Amino acid sequence: MADEAATTANSTDETIVCYAPTMITTNGIWQGDNPLDYSLPLFILQLTLVVVVTRILVYILKPLRQPRVISEILGGIILGPSVLGQSTKFANAVFPLRSVMVLETMANIGLLYFLFLVGVEMDLAVIRRTGKKALAIAVAGMILPFLIGTSFSLMLHQKSQYMKQGTFILFLGVALSVTAFPVLARVLAELKLLNTEIGRIAMSSALVNDMCAWILLAFAIALAENASVSLASVWVILSSSAFVLFCIFAVRPLISWMIRRTPEGETISDFFICLILTGVMICGFITDALGTHSVFGAFVFGLIIPNGPVGLTLIERLEDFVSGLLLPLFFAISGLKTEISTIKGVGTWCILFLVIVLSCAGKIAGTLLVALYYKMPFYEGLTLGFLMNTKGLVEIIILNVGKDQKVLDDQSFAIMVIISVVKTSIIIPIVTLIYKPARKFAPYKKRTVQRSKPDSEFRVLVCVHTPRNVPTIINLLEASHPTKKSPICIYVLHLVELSGRASAMLIVHNSRKSGRPALNRAQAQSDHIINAFENFEQHAGCVSVQPLTAISPYSTMHEDICNLAEDKRAAFIIIPFHKQQTVDGGMESTNPAFRTINQNVLVNAPCSVGILVDRGLSSSTRLAAGQVSHHVAILFFGGPDDREALAYAWRMSEHPGINLTVMRFIPGEEAAEPSSSSGRRGEASAPGILTVVTDDDREKQLDEDYINQFRSRTMHDDSIVYTERVVRNGEETVAAIRSIDSIHDLFIVGRGQGTVSPLTAGLTDWSECPELGAIGDLLASSDFATTVSVLVVQQYVGMGVHGDMLGVQDSPNEQPEHFIYNHTSRRPPLPRGPELFHSQP
Repeated sequence: MADEAATTANSTDETIVCYAPTMITTNGIWQGDNPLDYSLPLFILQLTLVVVVTRILVYILKPLRQPRVISEILGGIILGPSVLGQSTKFANAVFPLRSVMVLETMANIGLLYFLFLVGVEMDLAVIRRTGKKALAIAVAGMILPFLIGTSFSLMLHQKSQYMKQGTFILFLGVALSVTAFPVLARVLAELKLLNTEIGRIAMSSALVNDMCAWILLAFAIALAENASVSLASVWVILSSSAFVLFCIFAVRPLISWMIRRTPEGETISDFFICLILTGVMICGFITDALGTHSVFGAFVFGLIIPNGPVGLTLIERLEDFVSGLLLPLFFAISGLKTEISTIKGVGTWCILFLVIVLSCAGKIAGTLLVALYYKMPFYEGLTLGFLMNTKGLVEIIILNVGKDQKVLDDQSFAIMVIISVVKTSIIIPIVTLIYKPARKFAPYKKRTVQRSKPDSEFRVLVCVHTPRNVPTIINLLEASHPTKKSPICIYVLHLVELSGRASAMLIVHNSRKSGRPALNRAQAQSDHIINAFENFEQHAGCVSVQPLTAISPYSTMHEDICNLAEDKRAAFIIIPFHKQQTVDGGMESTNPAFRTINQNVLVNAPCSVGILVDRGLSSSTRLAAGQVSHHVAILFFGGPDDREALAYAWRMSEHPGINLTVMRFIPGEEAAEPSSSSGRRGEASAPGILTVVTDDDREKQLDEDYINQFRSRTMHDDSIVYTERVVRNGEETVAAIRSIDSIHDLFIVGRGQGTVSPLTAGLTDWSECPELGAIGDLLASSDFATTVSVLVVQQYVGMGVHGDMLGVQDSPNEQPEHFIYNHTSRRPPLPRGPELFHSQP
């Protein structure tokens, strides 16, 4: 039968559409067929349109830092009857009524698998361990909006008689009171609040809120299917409860048995994966047959999958396809169903505005009251209230179910979709505006190794990209001589790129029991890194380790590092070099973004920084348990960075297993001095080196004093060898470095930025990585014969132009705000993002 009703009105539910069931694939345009008359080509076009429009909106809204769900719903609204669908030709050609069934079926399959993945990622143990504070915030944040939803439903219900009052109240109440857990995780990561106290409370509360919403949704659907609360509704609820219990006590042990049959270290078999993916469909079918929505079954099935390699494999295989391709279809369909033109009259728009304001205010008021009861600061409570207003997946599902069951009419549906979009879109701008955390700027002067007291705690921030960086860093820290007088406090920061994947955001170390298997690759890496450092903590003694994770875009990751160093009052940041050693001894770049992070950290760091070129720091030369043996060489040319390098090497030399060689390079009489070395003002020919030349004599004096101090205190130490080499130019410097004994397994050098020395003249001309300085770059280059690890050190020199300002303004409270990260006149500061400007308390 031909398509007889293609040109009929596109909006009425009563339209009867007849089309040939065989019209799936076309015979081709050369035989006169229109591809848009056939279901498969039409579906491909619709899917392509949805993905393209959504991606364009994601790109446009990126500067406004909007969650992806906003772009997906707006994409549907643009393609739907509100915008492009105003054209009858477009609507009938691209989104005819006969295609809706295929489109919605595919969208619901995408939704089915996405909710399954959300269930897999959700750790029920977190809910069990949720504190009273998070639980109270979740409940208080639901009650007030629910009551507002009830009053709003009474206003709307009078206009449509066919809707059931009780069910209508339940649907609208749940839609207004729910918090979208997956969307909130993304928002918190975007705002850099994921690892903060407020972020943890928000995540825990949203998790509880989500679970309550699912239970209420199951009730709402059970009631929606019947004109009145009858025995059938009771059967729906009882059978759904029986299904949940069956999944917990029968299906979960079966899956656990399948996992145990997989040998440790091996990937789960394709047969088992296929079985689980089929199980998603079966569970969806069962719950749909019982009277609750099919996504409820998929979600419950996801919850019972044990955390570990199975969850990891499922997420790796499904997430990009489901989240990137099929899920936008579901949100787009919500937009396609949204007809803004149904919201008629100033009164209705006033009601819409009122509901947005009141439901937001209800959630904020409920959250704020609990926050103040628990003695949280007012602004934190307010921020938490706004964060709990995040909308997204669950309420869109609720609204779609409500529309399908004819609980919501077109106008109510359009109003609720607009409310969800508006509430979610205002979260990030408002939170950025109101939440400016009072930085706990405790004045501290020990921002460098050189100025750290020998009898106080030595705080180090260690940044790690992959587990490959870990062994050398641990060996370096072990050689840094932790003692009872001077213990080492290590903050281990795992750097994870913020991507669109929800799974990457659910890494919260404190929420997971030790020994639990990892949920995804990023978490598996985190666990591996943390286990290594915790093992080091147990065996080393006088070492404390605190693991943390920074999840943010690479472009702003340096802010996380610098802020954490400031908060934790670290004296030294160790960050890996962006290149790693290959099998043949060469150096290859791992990720260009790592280099940018390193450069930004060097400019913005509030303490000294060490870039570690990792070529292994073998621990195979251990003399006994807990003892190490390393030969360390420091190349000293002069300047603040070299003094800092010497200070760190000096600390290491106190370790009984460390042999230290200090090679000081002194310019010979015939050394070619820089264009101006007289020390008088105004004689520098090169721009930008005036300060250095002016302070040249002072720097030399500081070098001399520090070297003399070092020699006088270590002259009786047989493990320390001090030598001086007189060289005249860069060539002789390179020759001297090449002649150093190959017994050494670590070089420590200063970055030497800003100092002008004849000893390194010409070395920077061929420099591959200027961030390492002339000597560091030479030692790290692939063509340098010696392949040992190198630590390139940059000293934090405060905000002073001259050395005499170093001790003056160590507390940021004593200096202008814009100097918080402008540490040195030697290096031009990078432009900072808005979140770096924190108001002073």
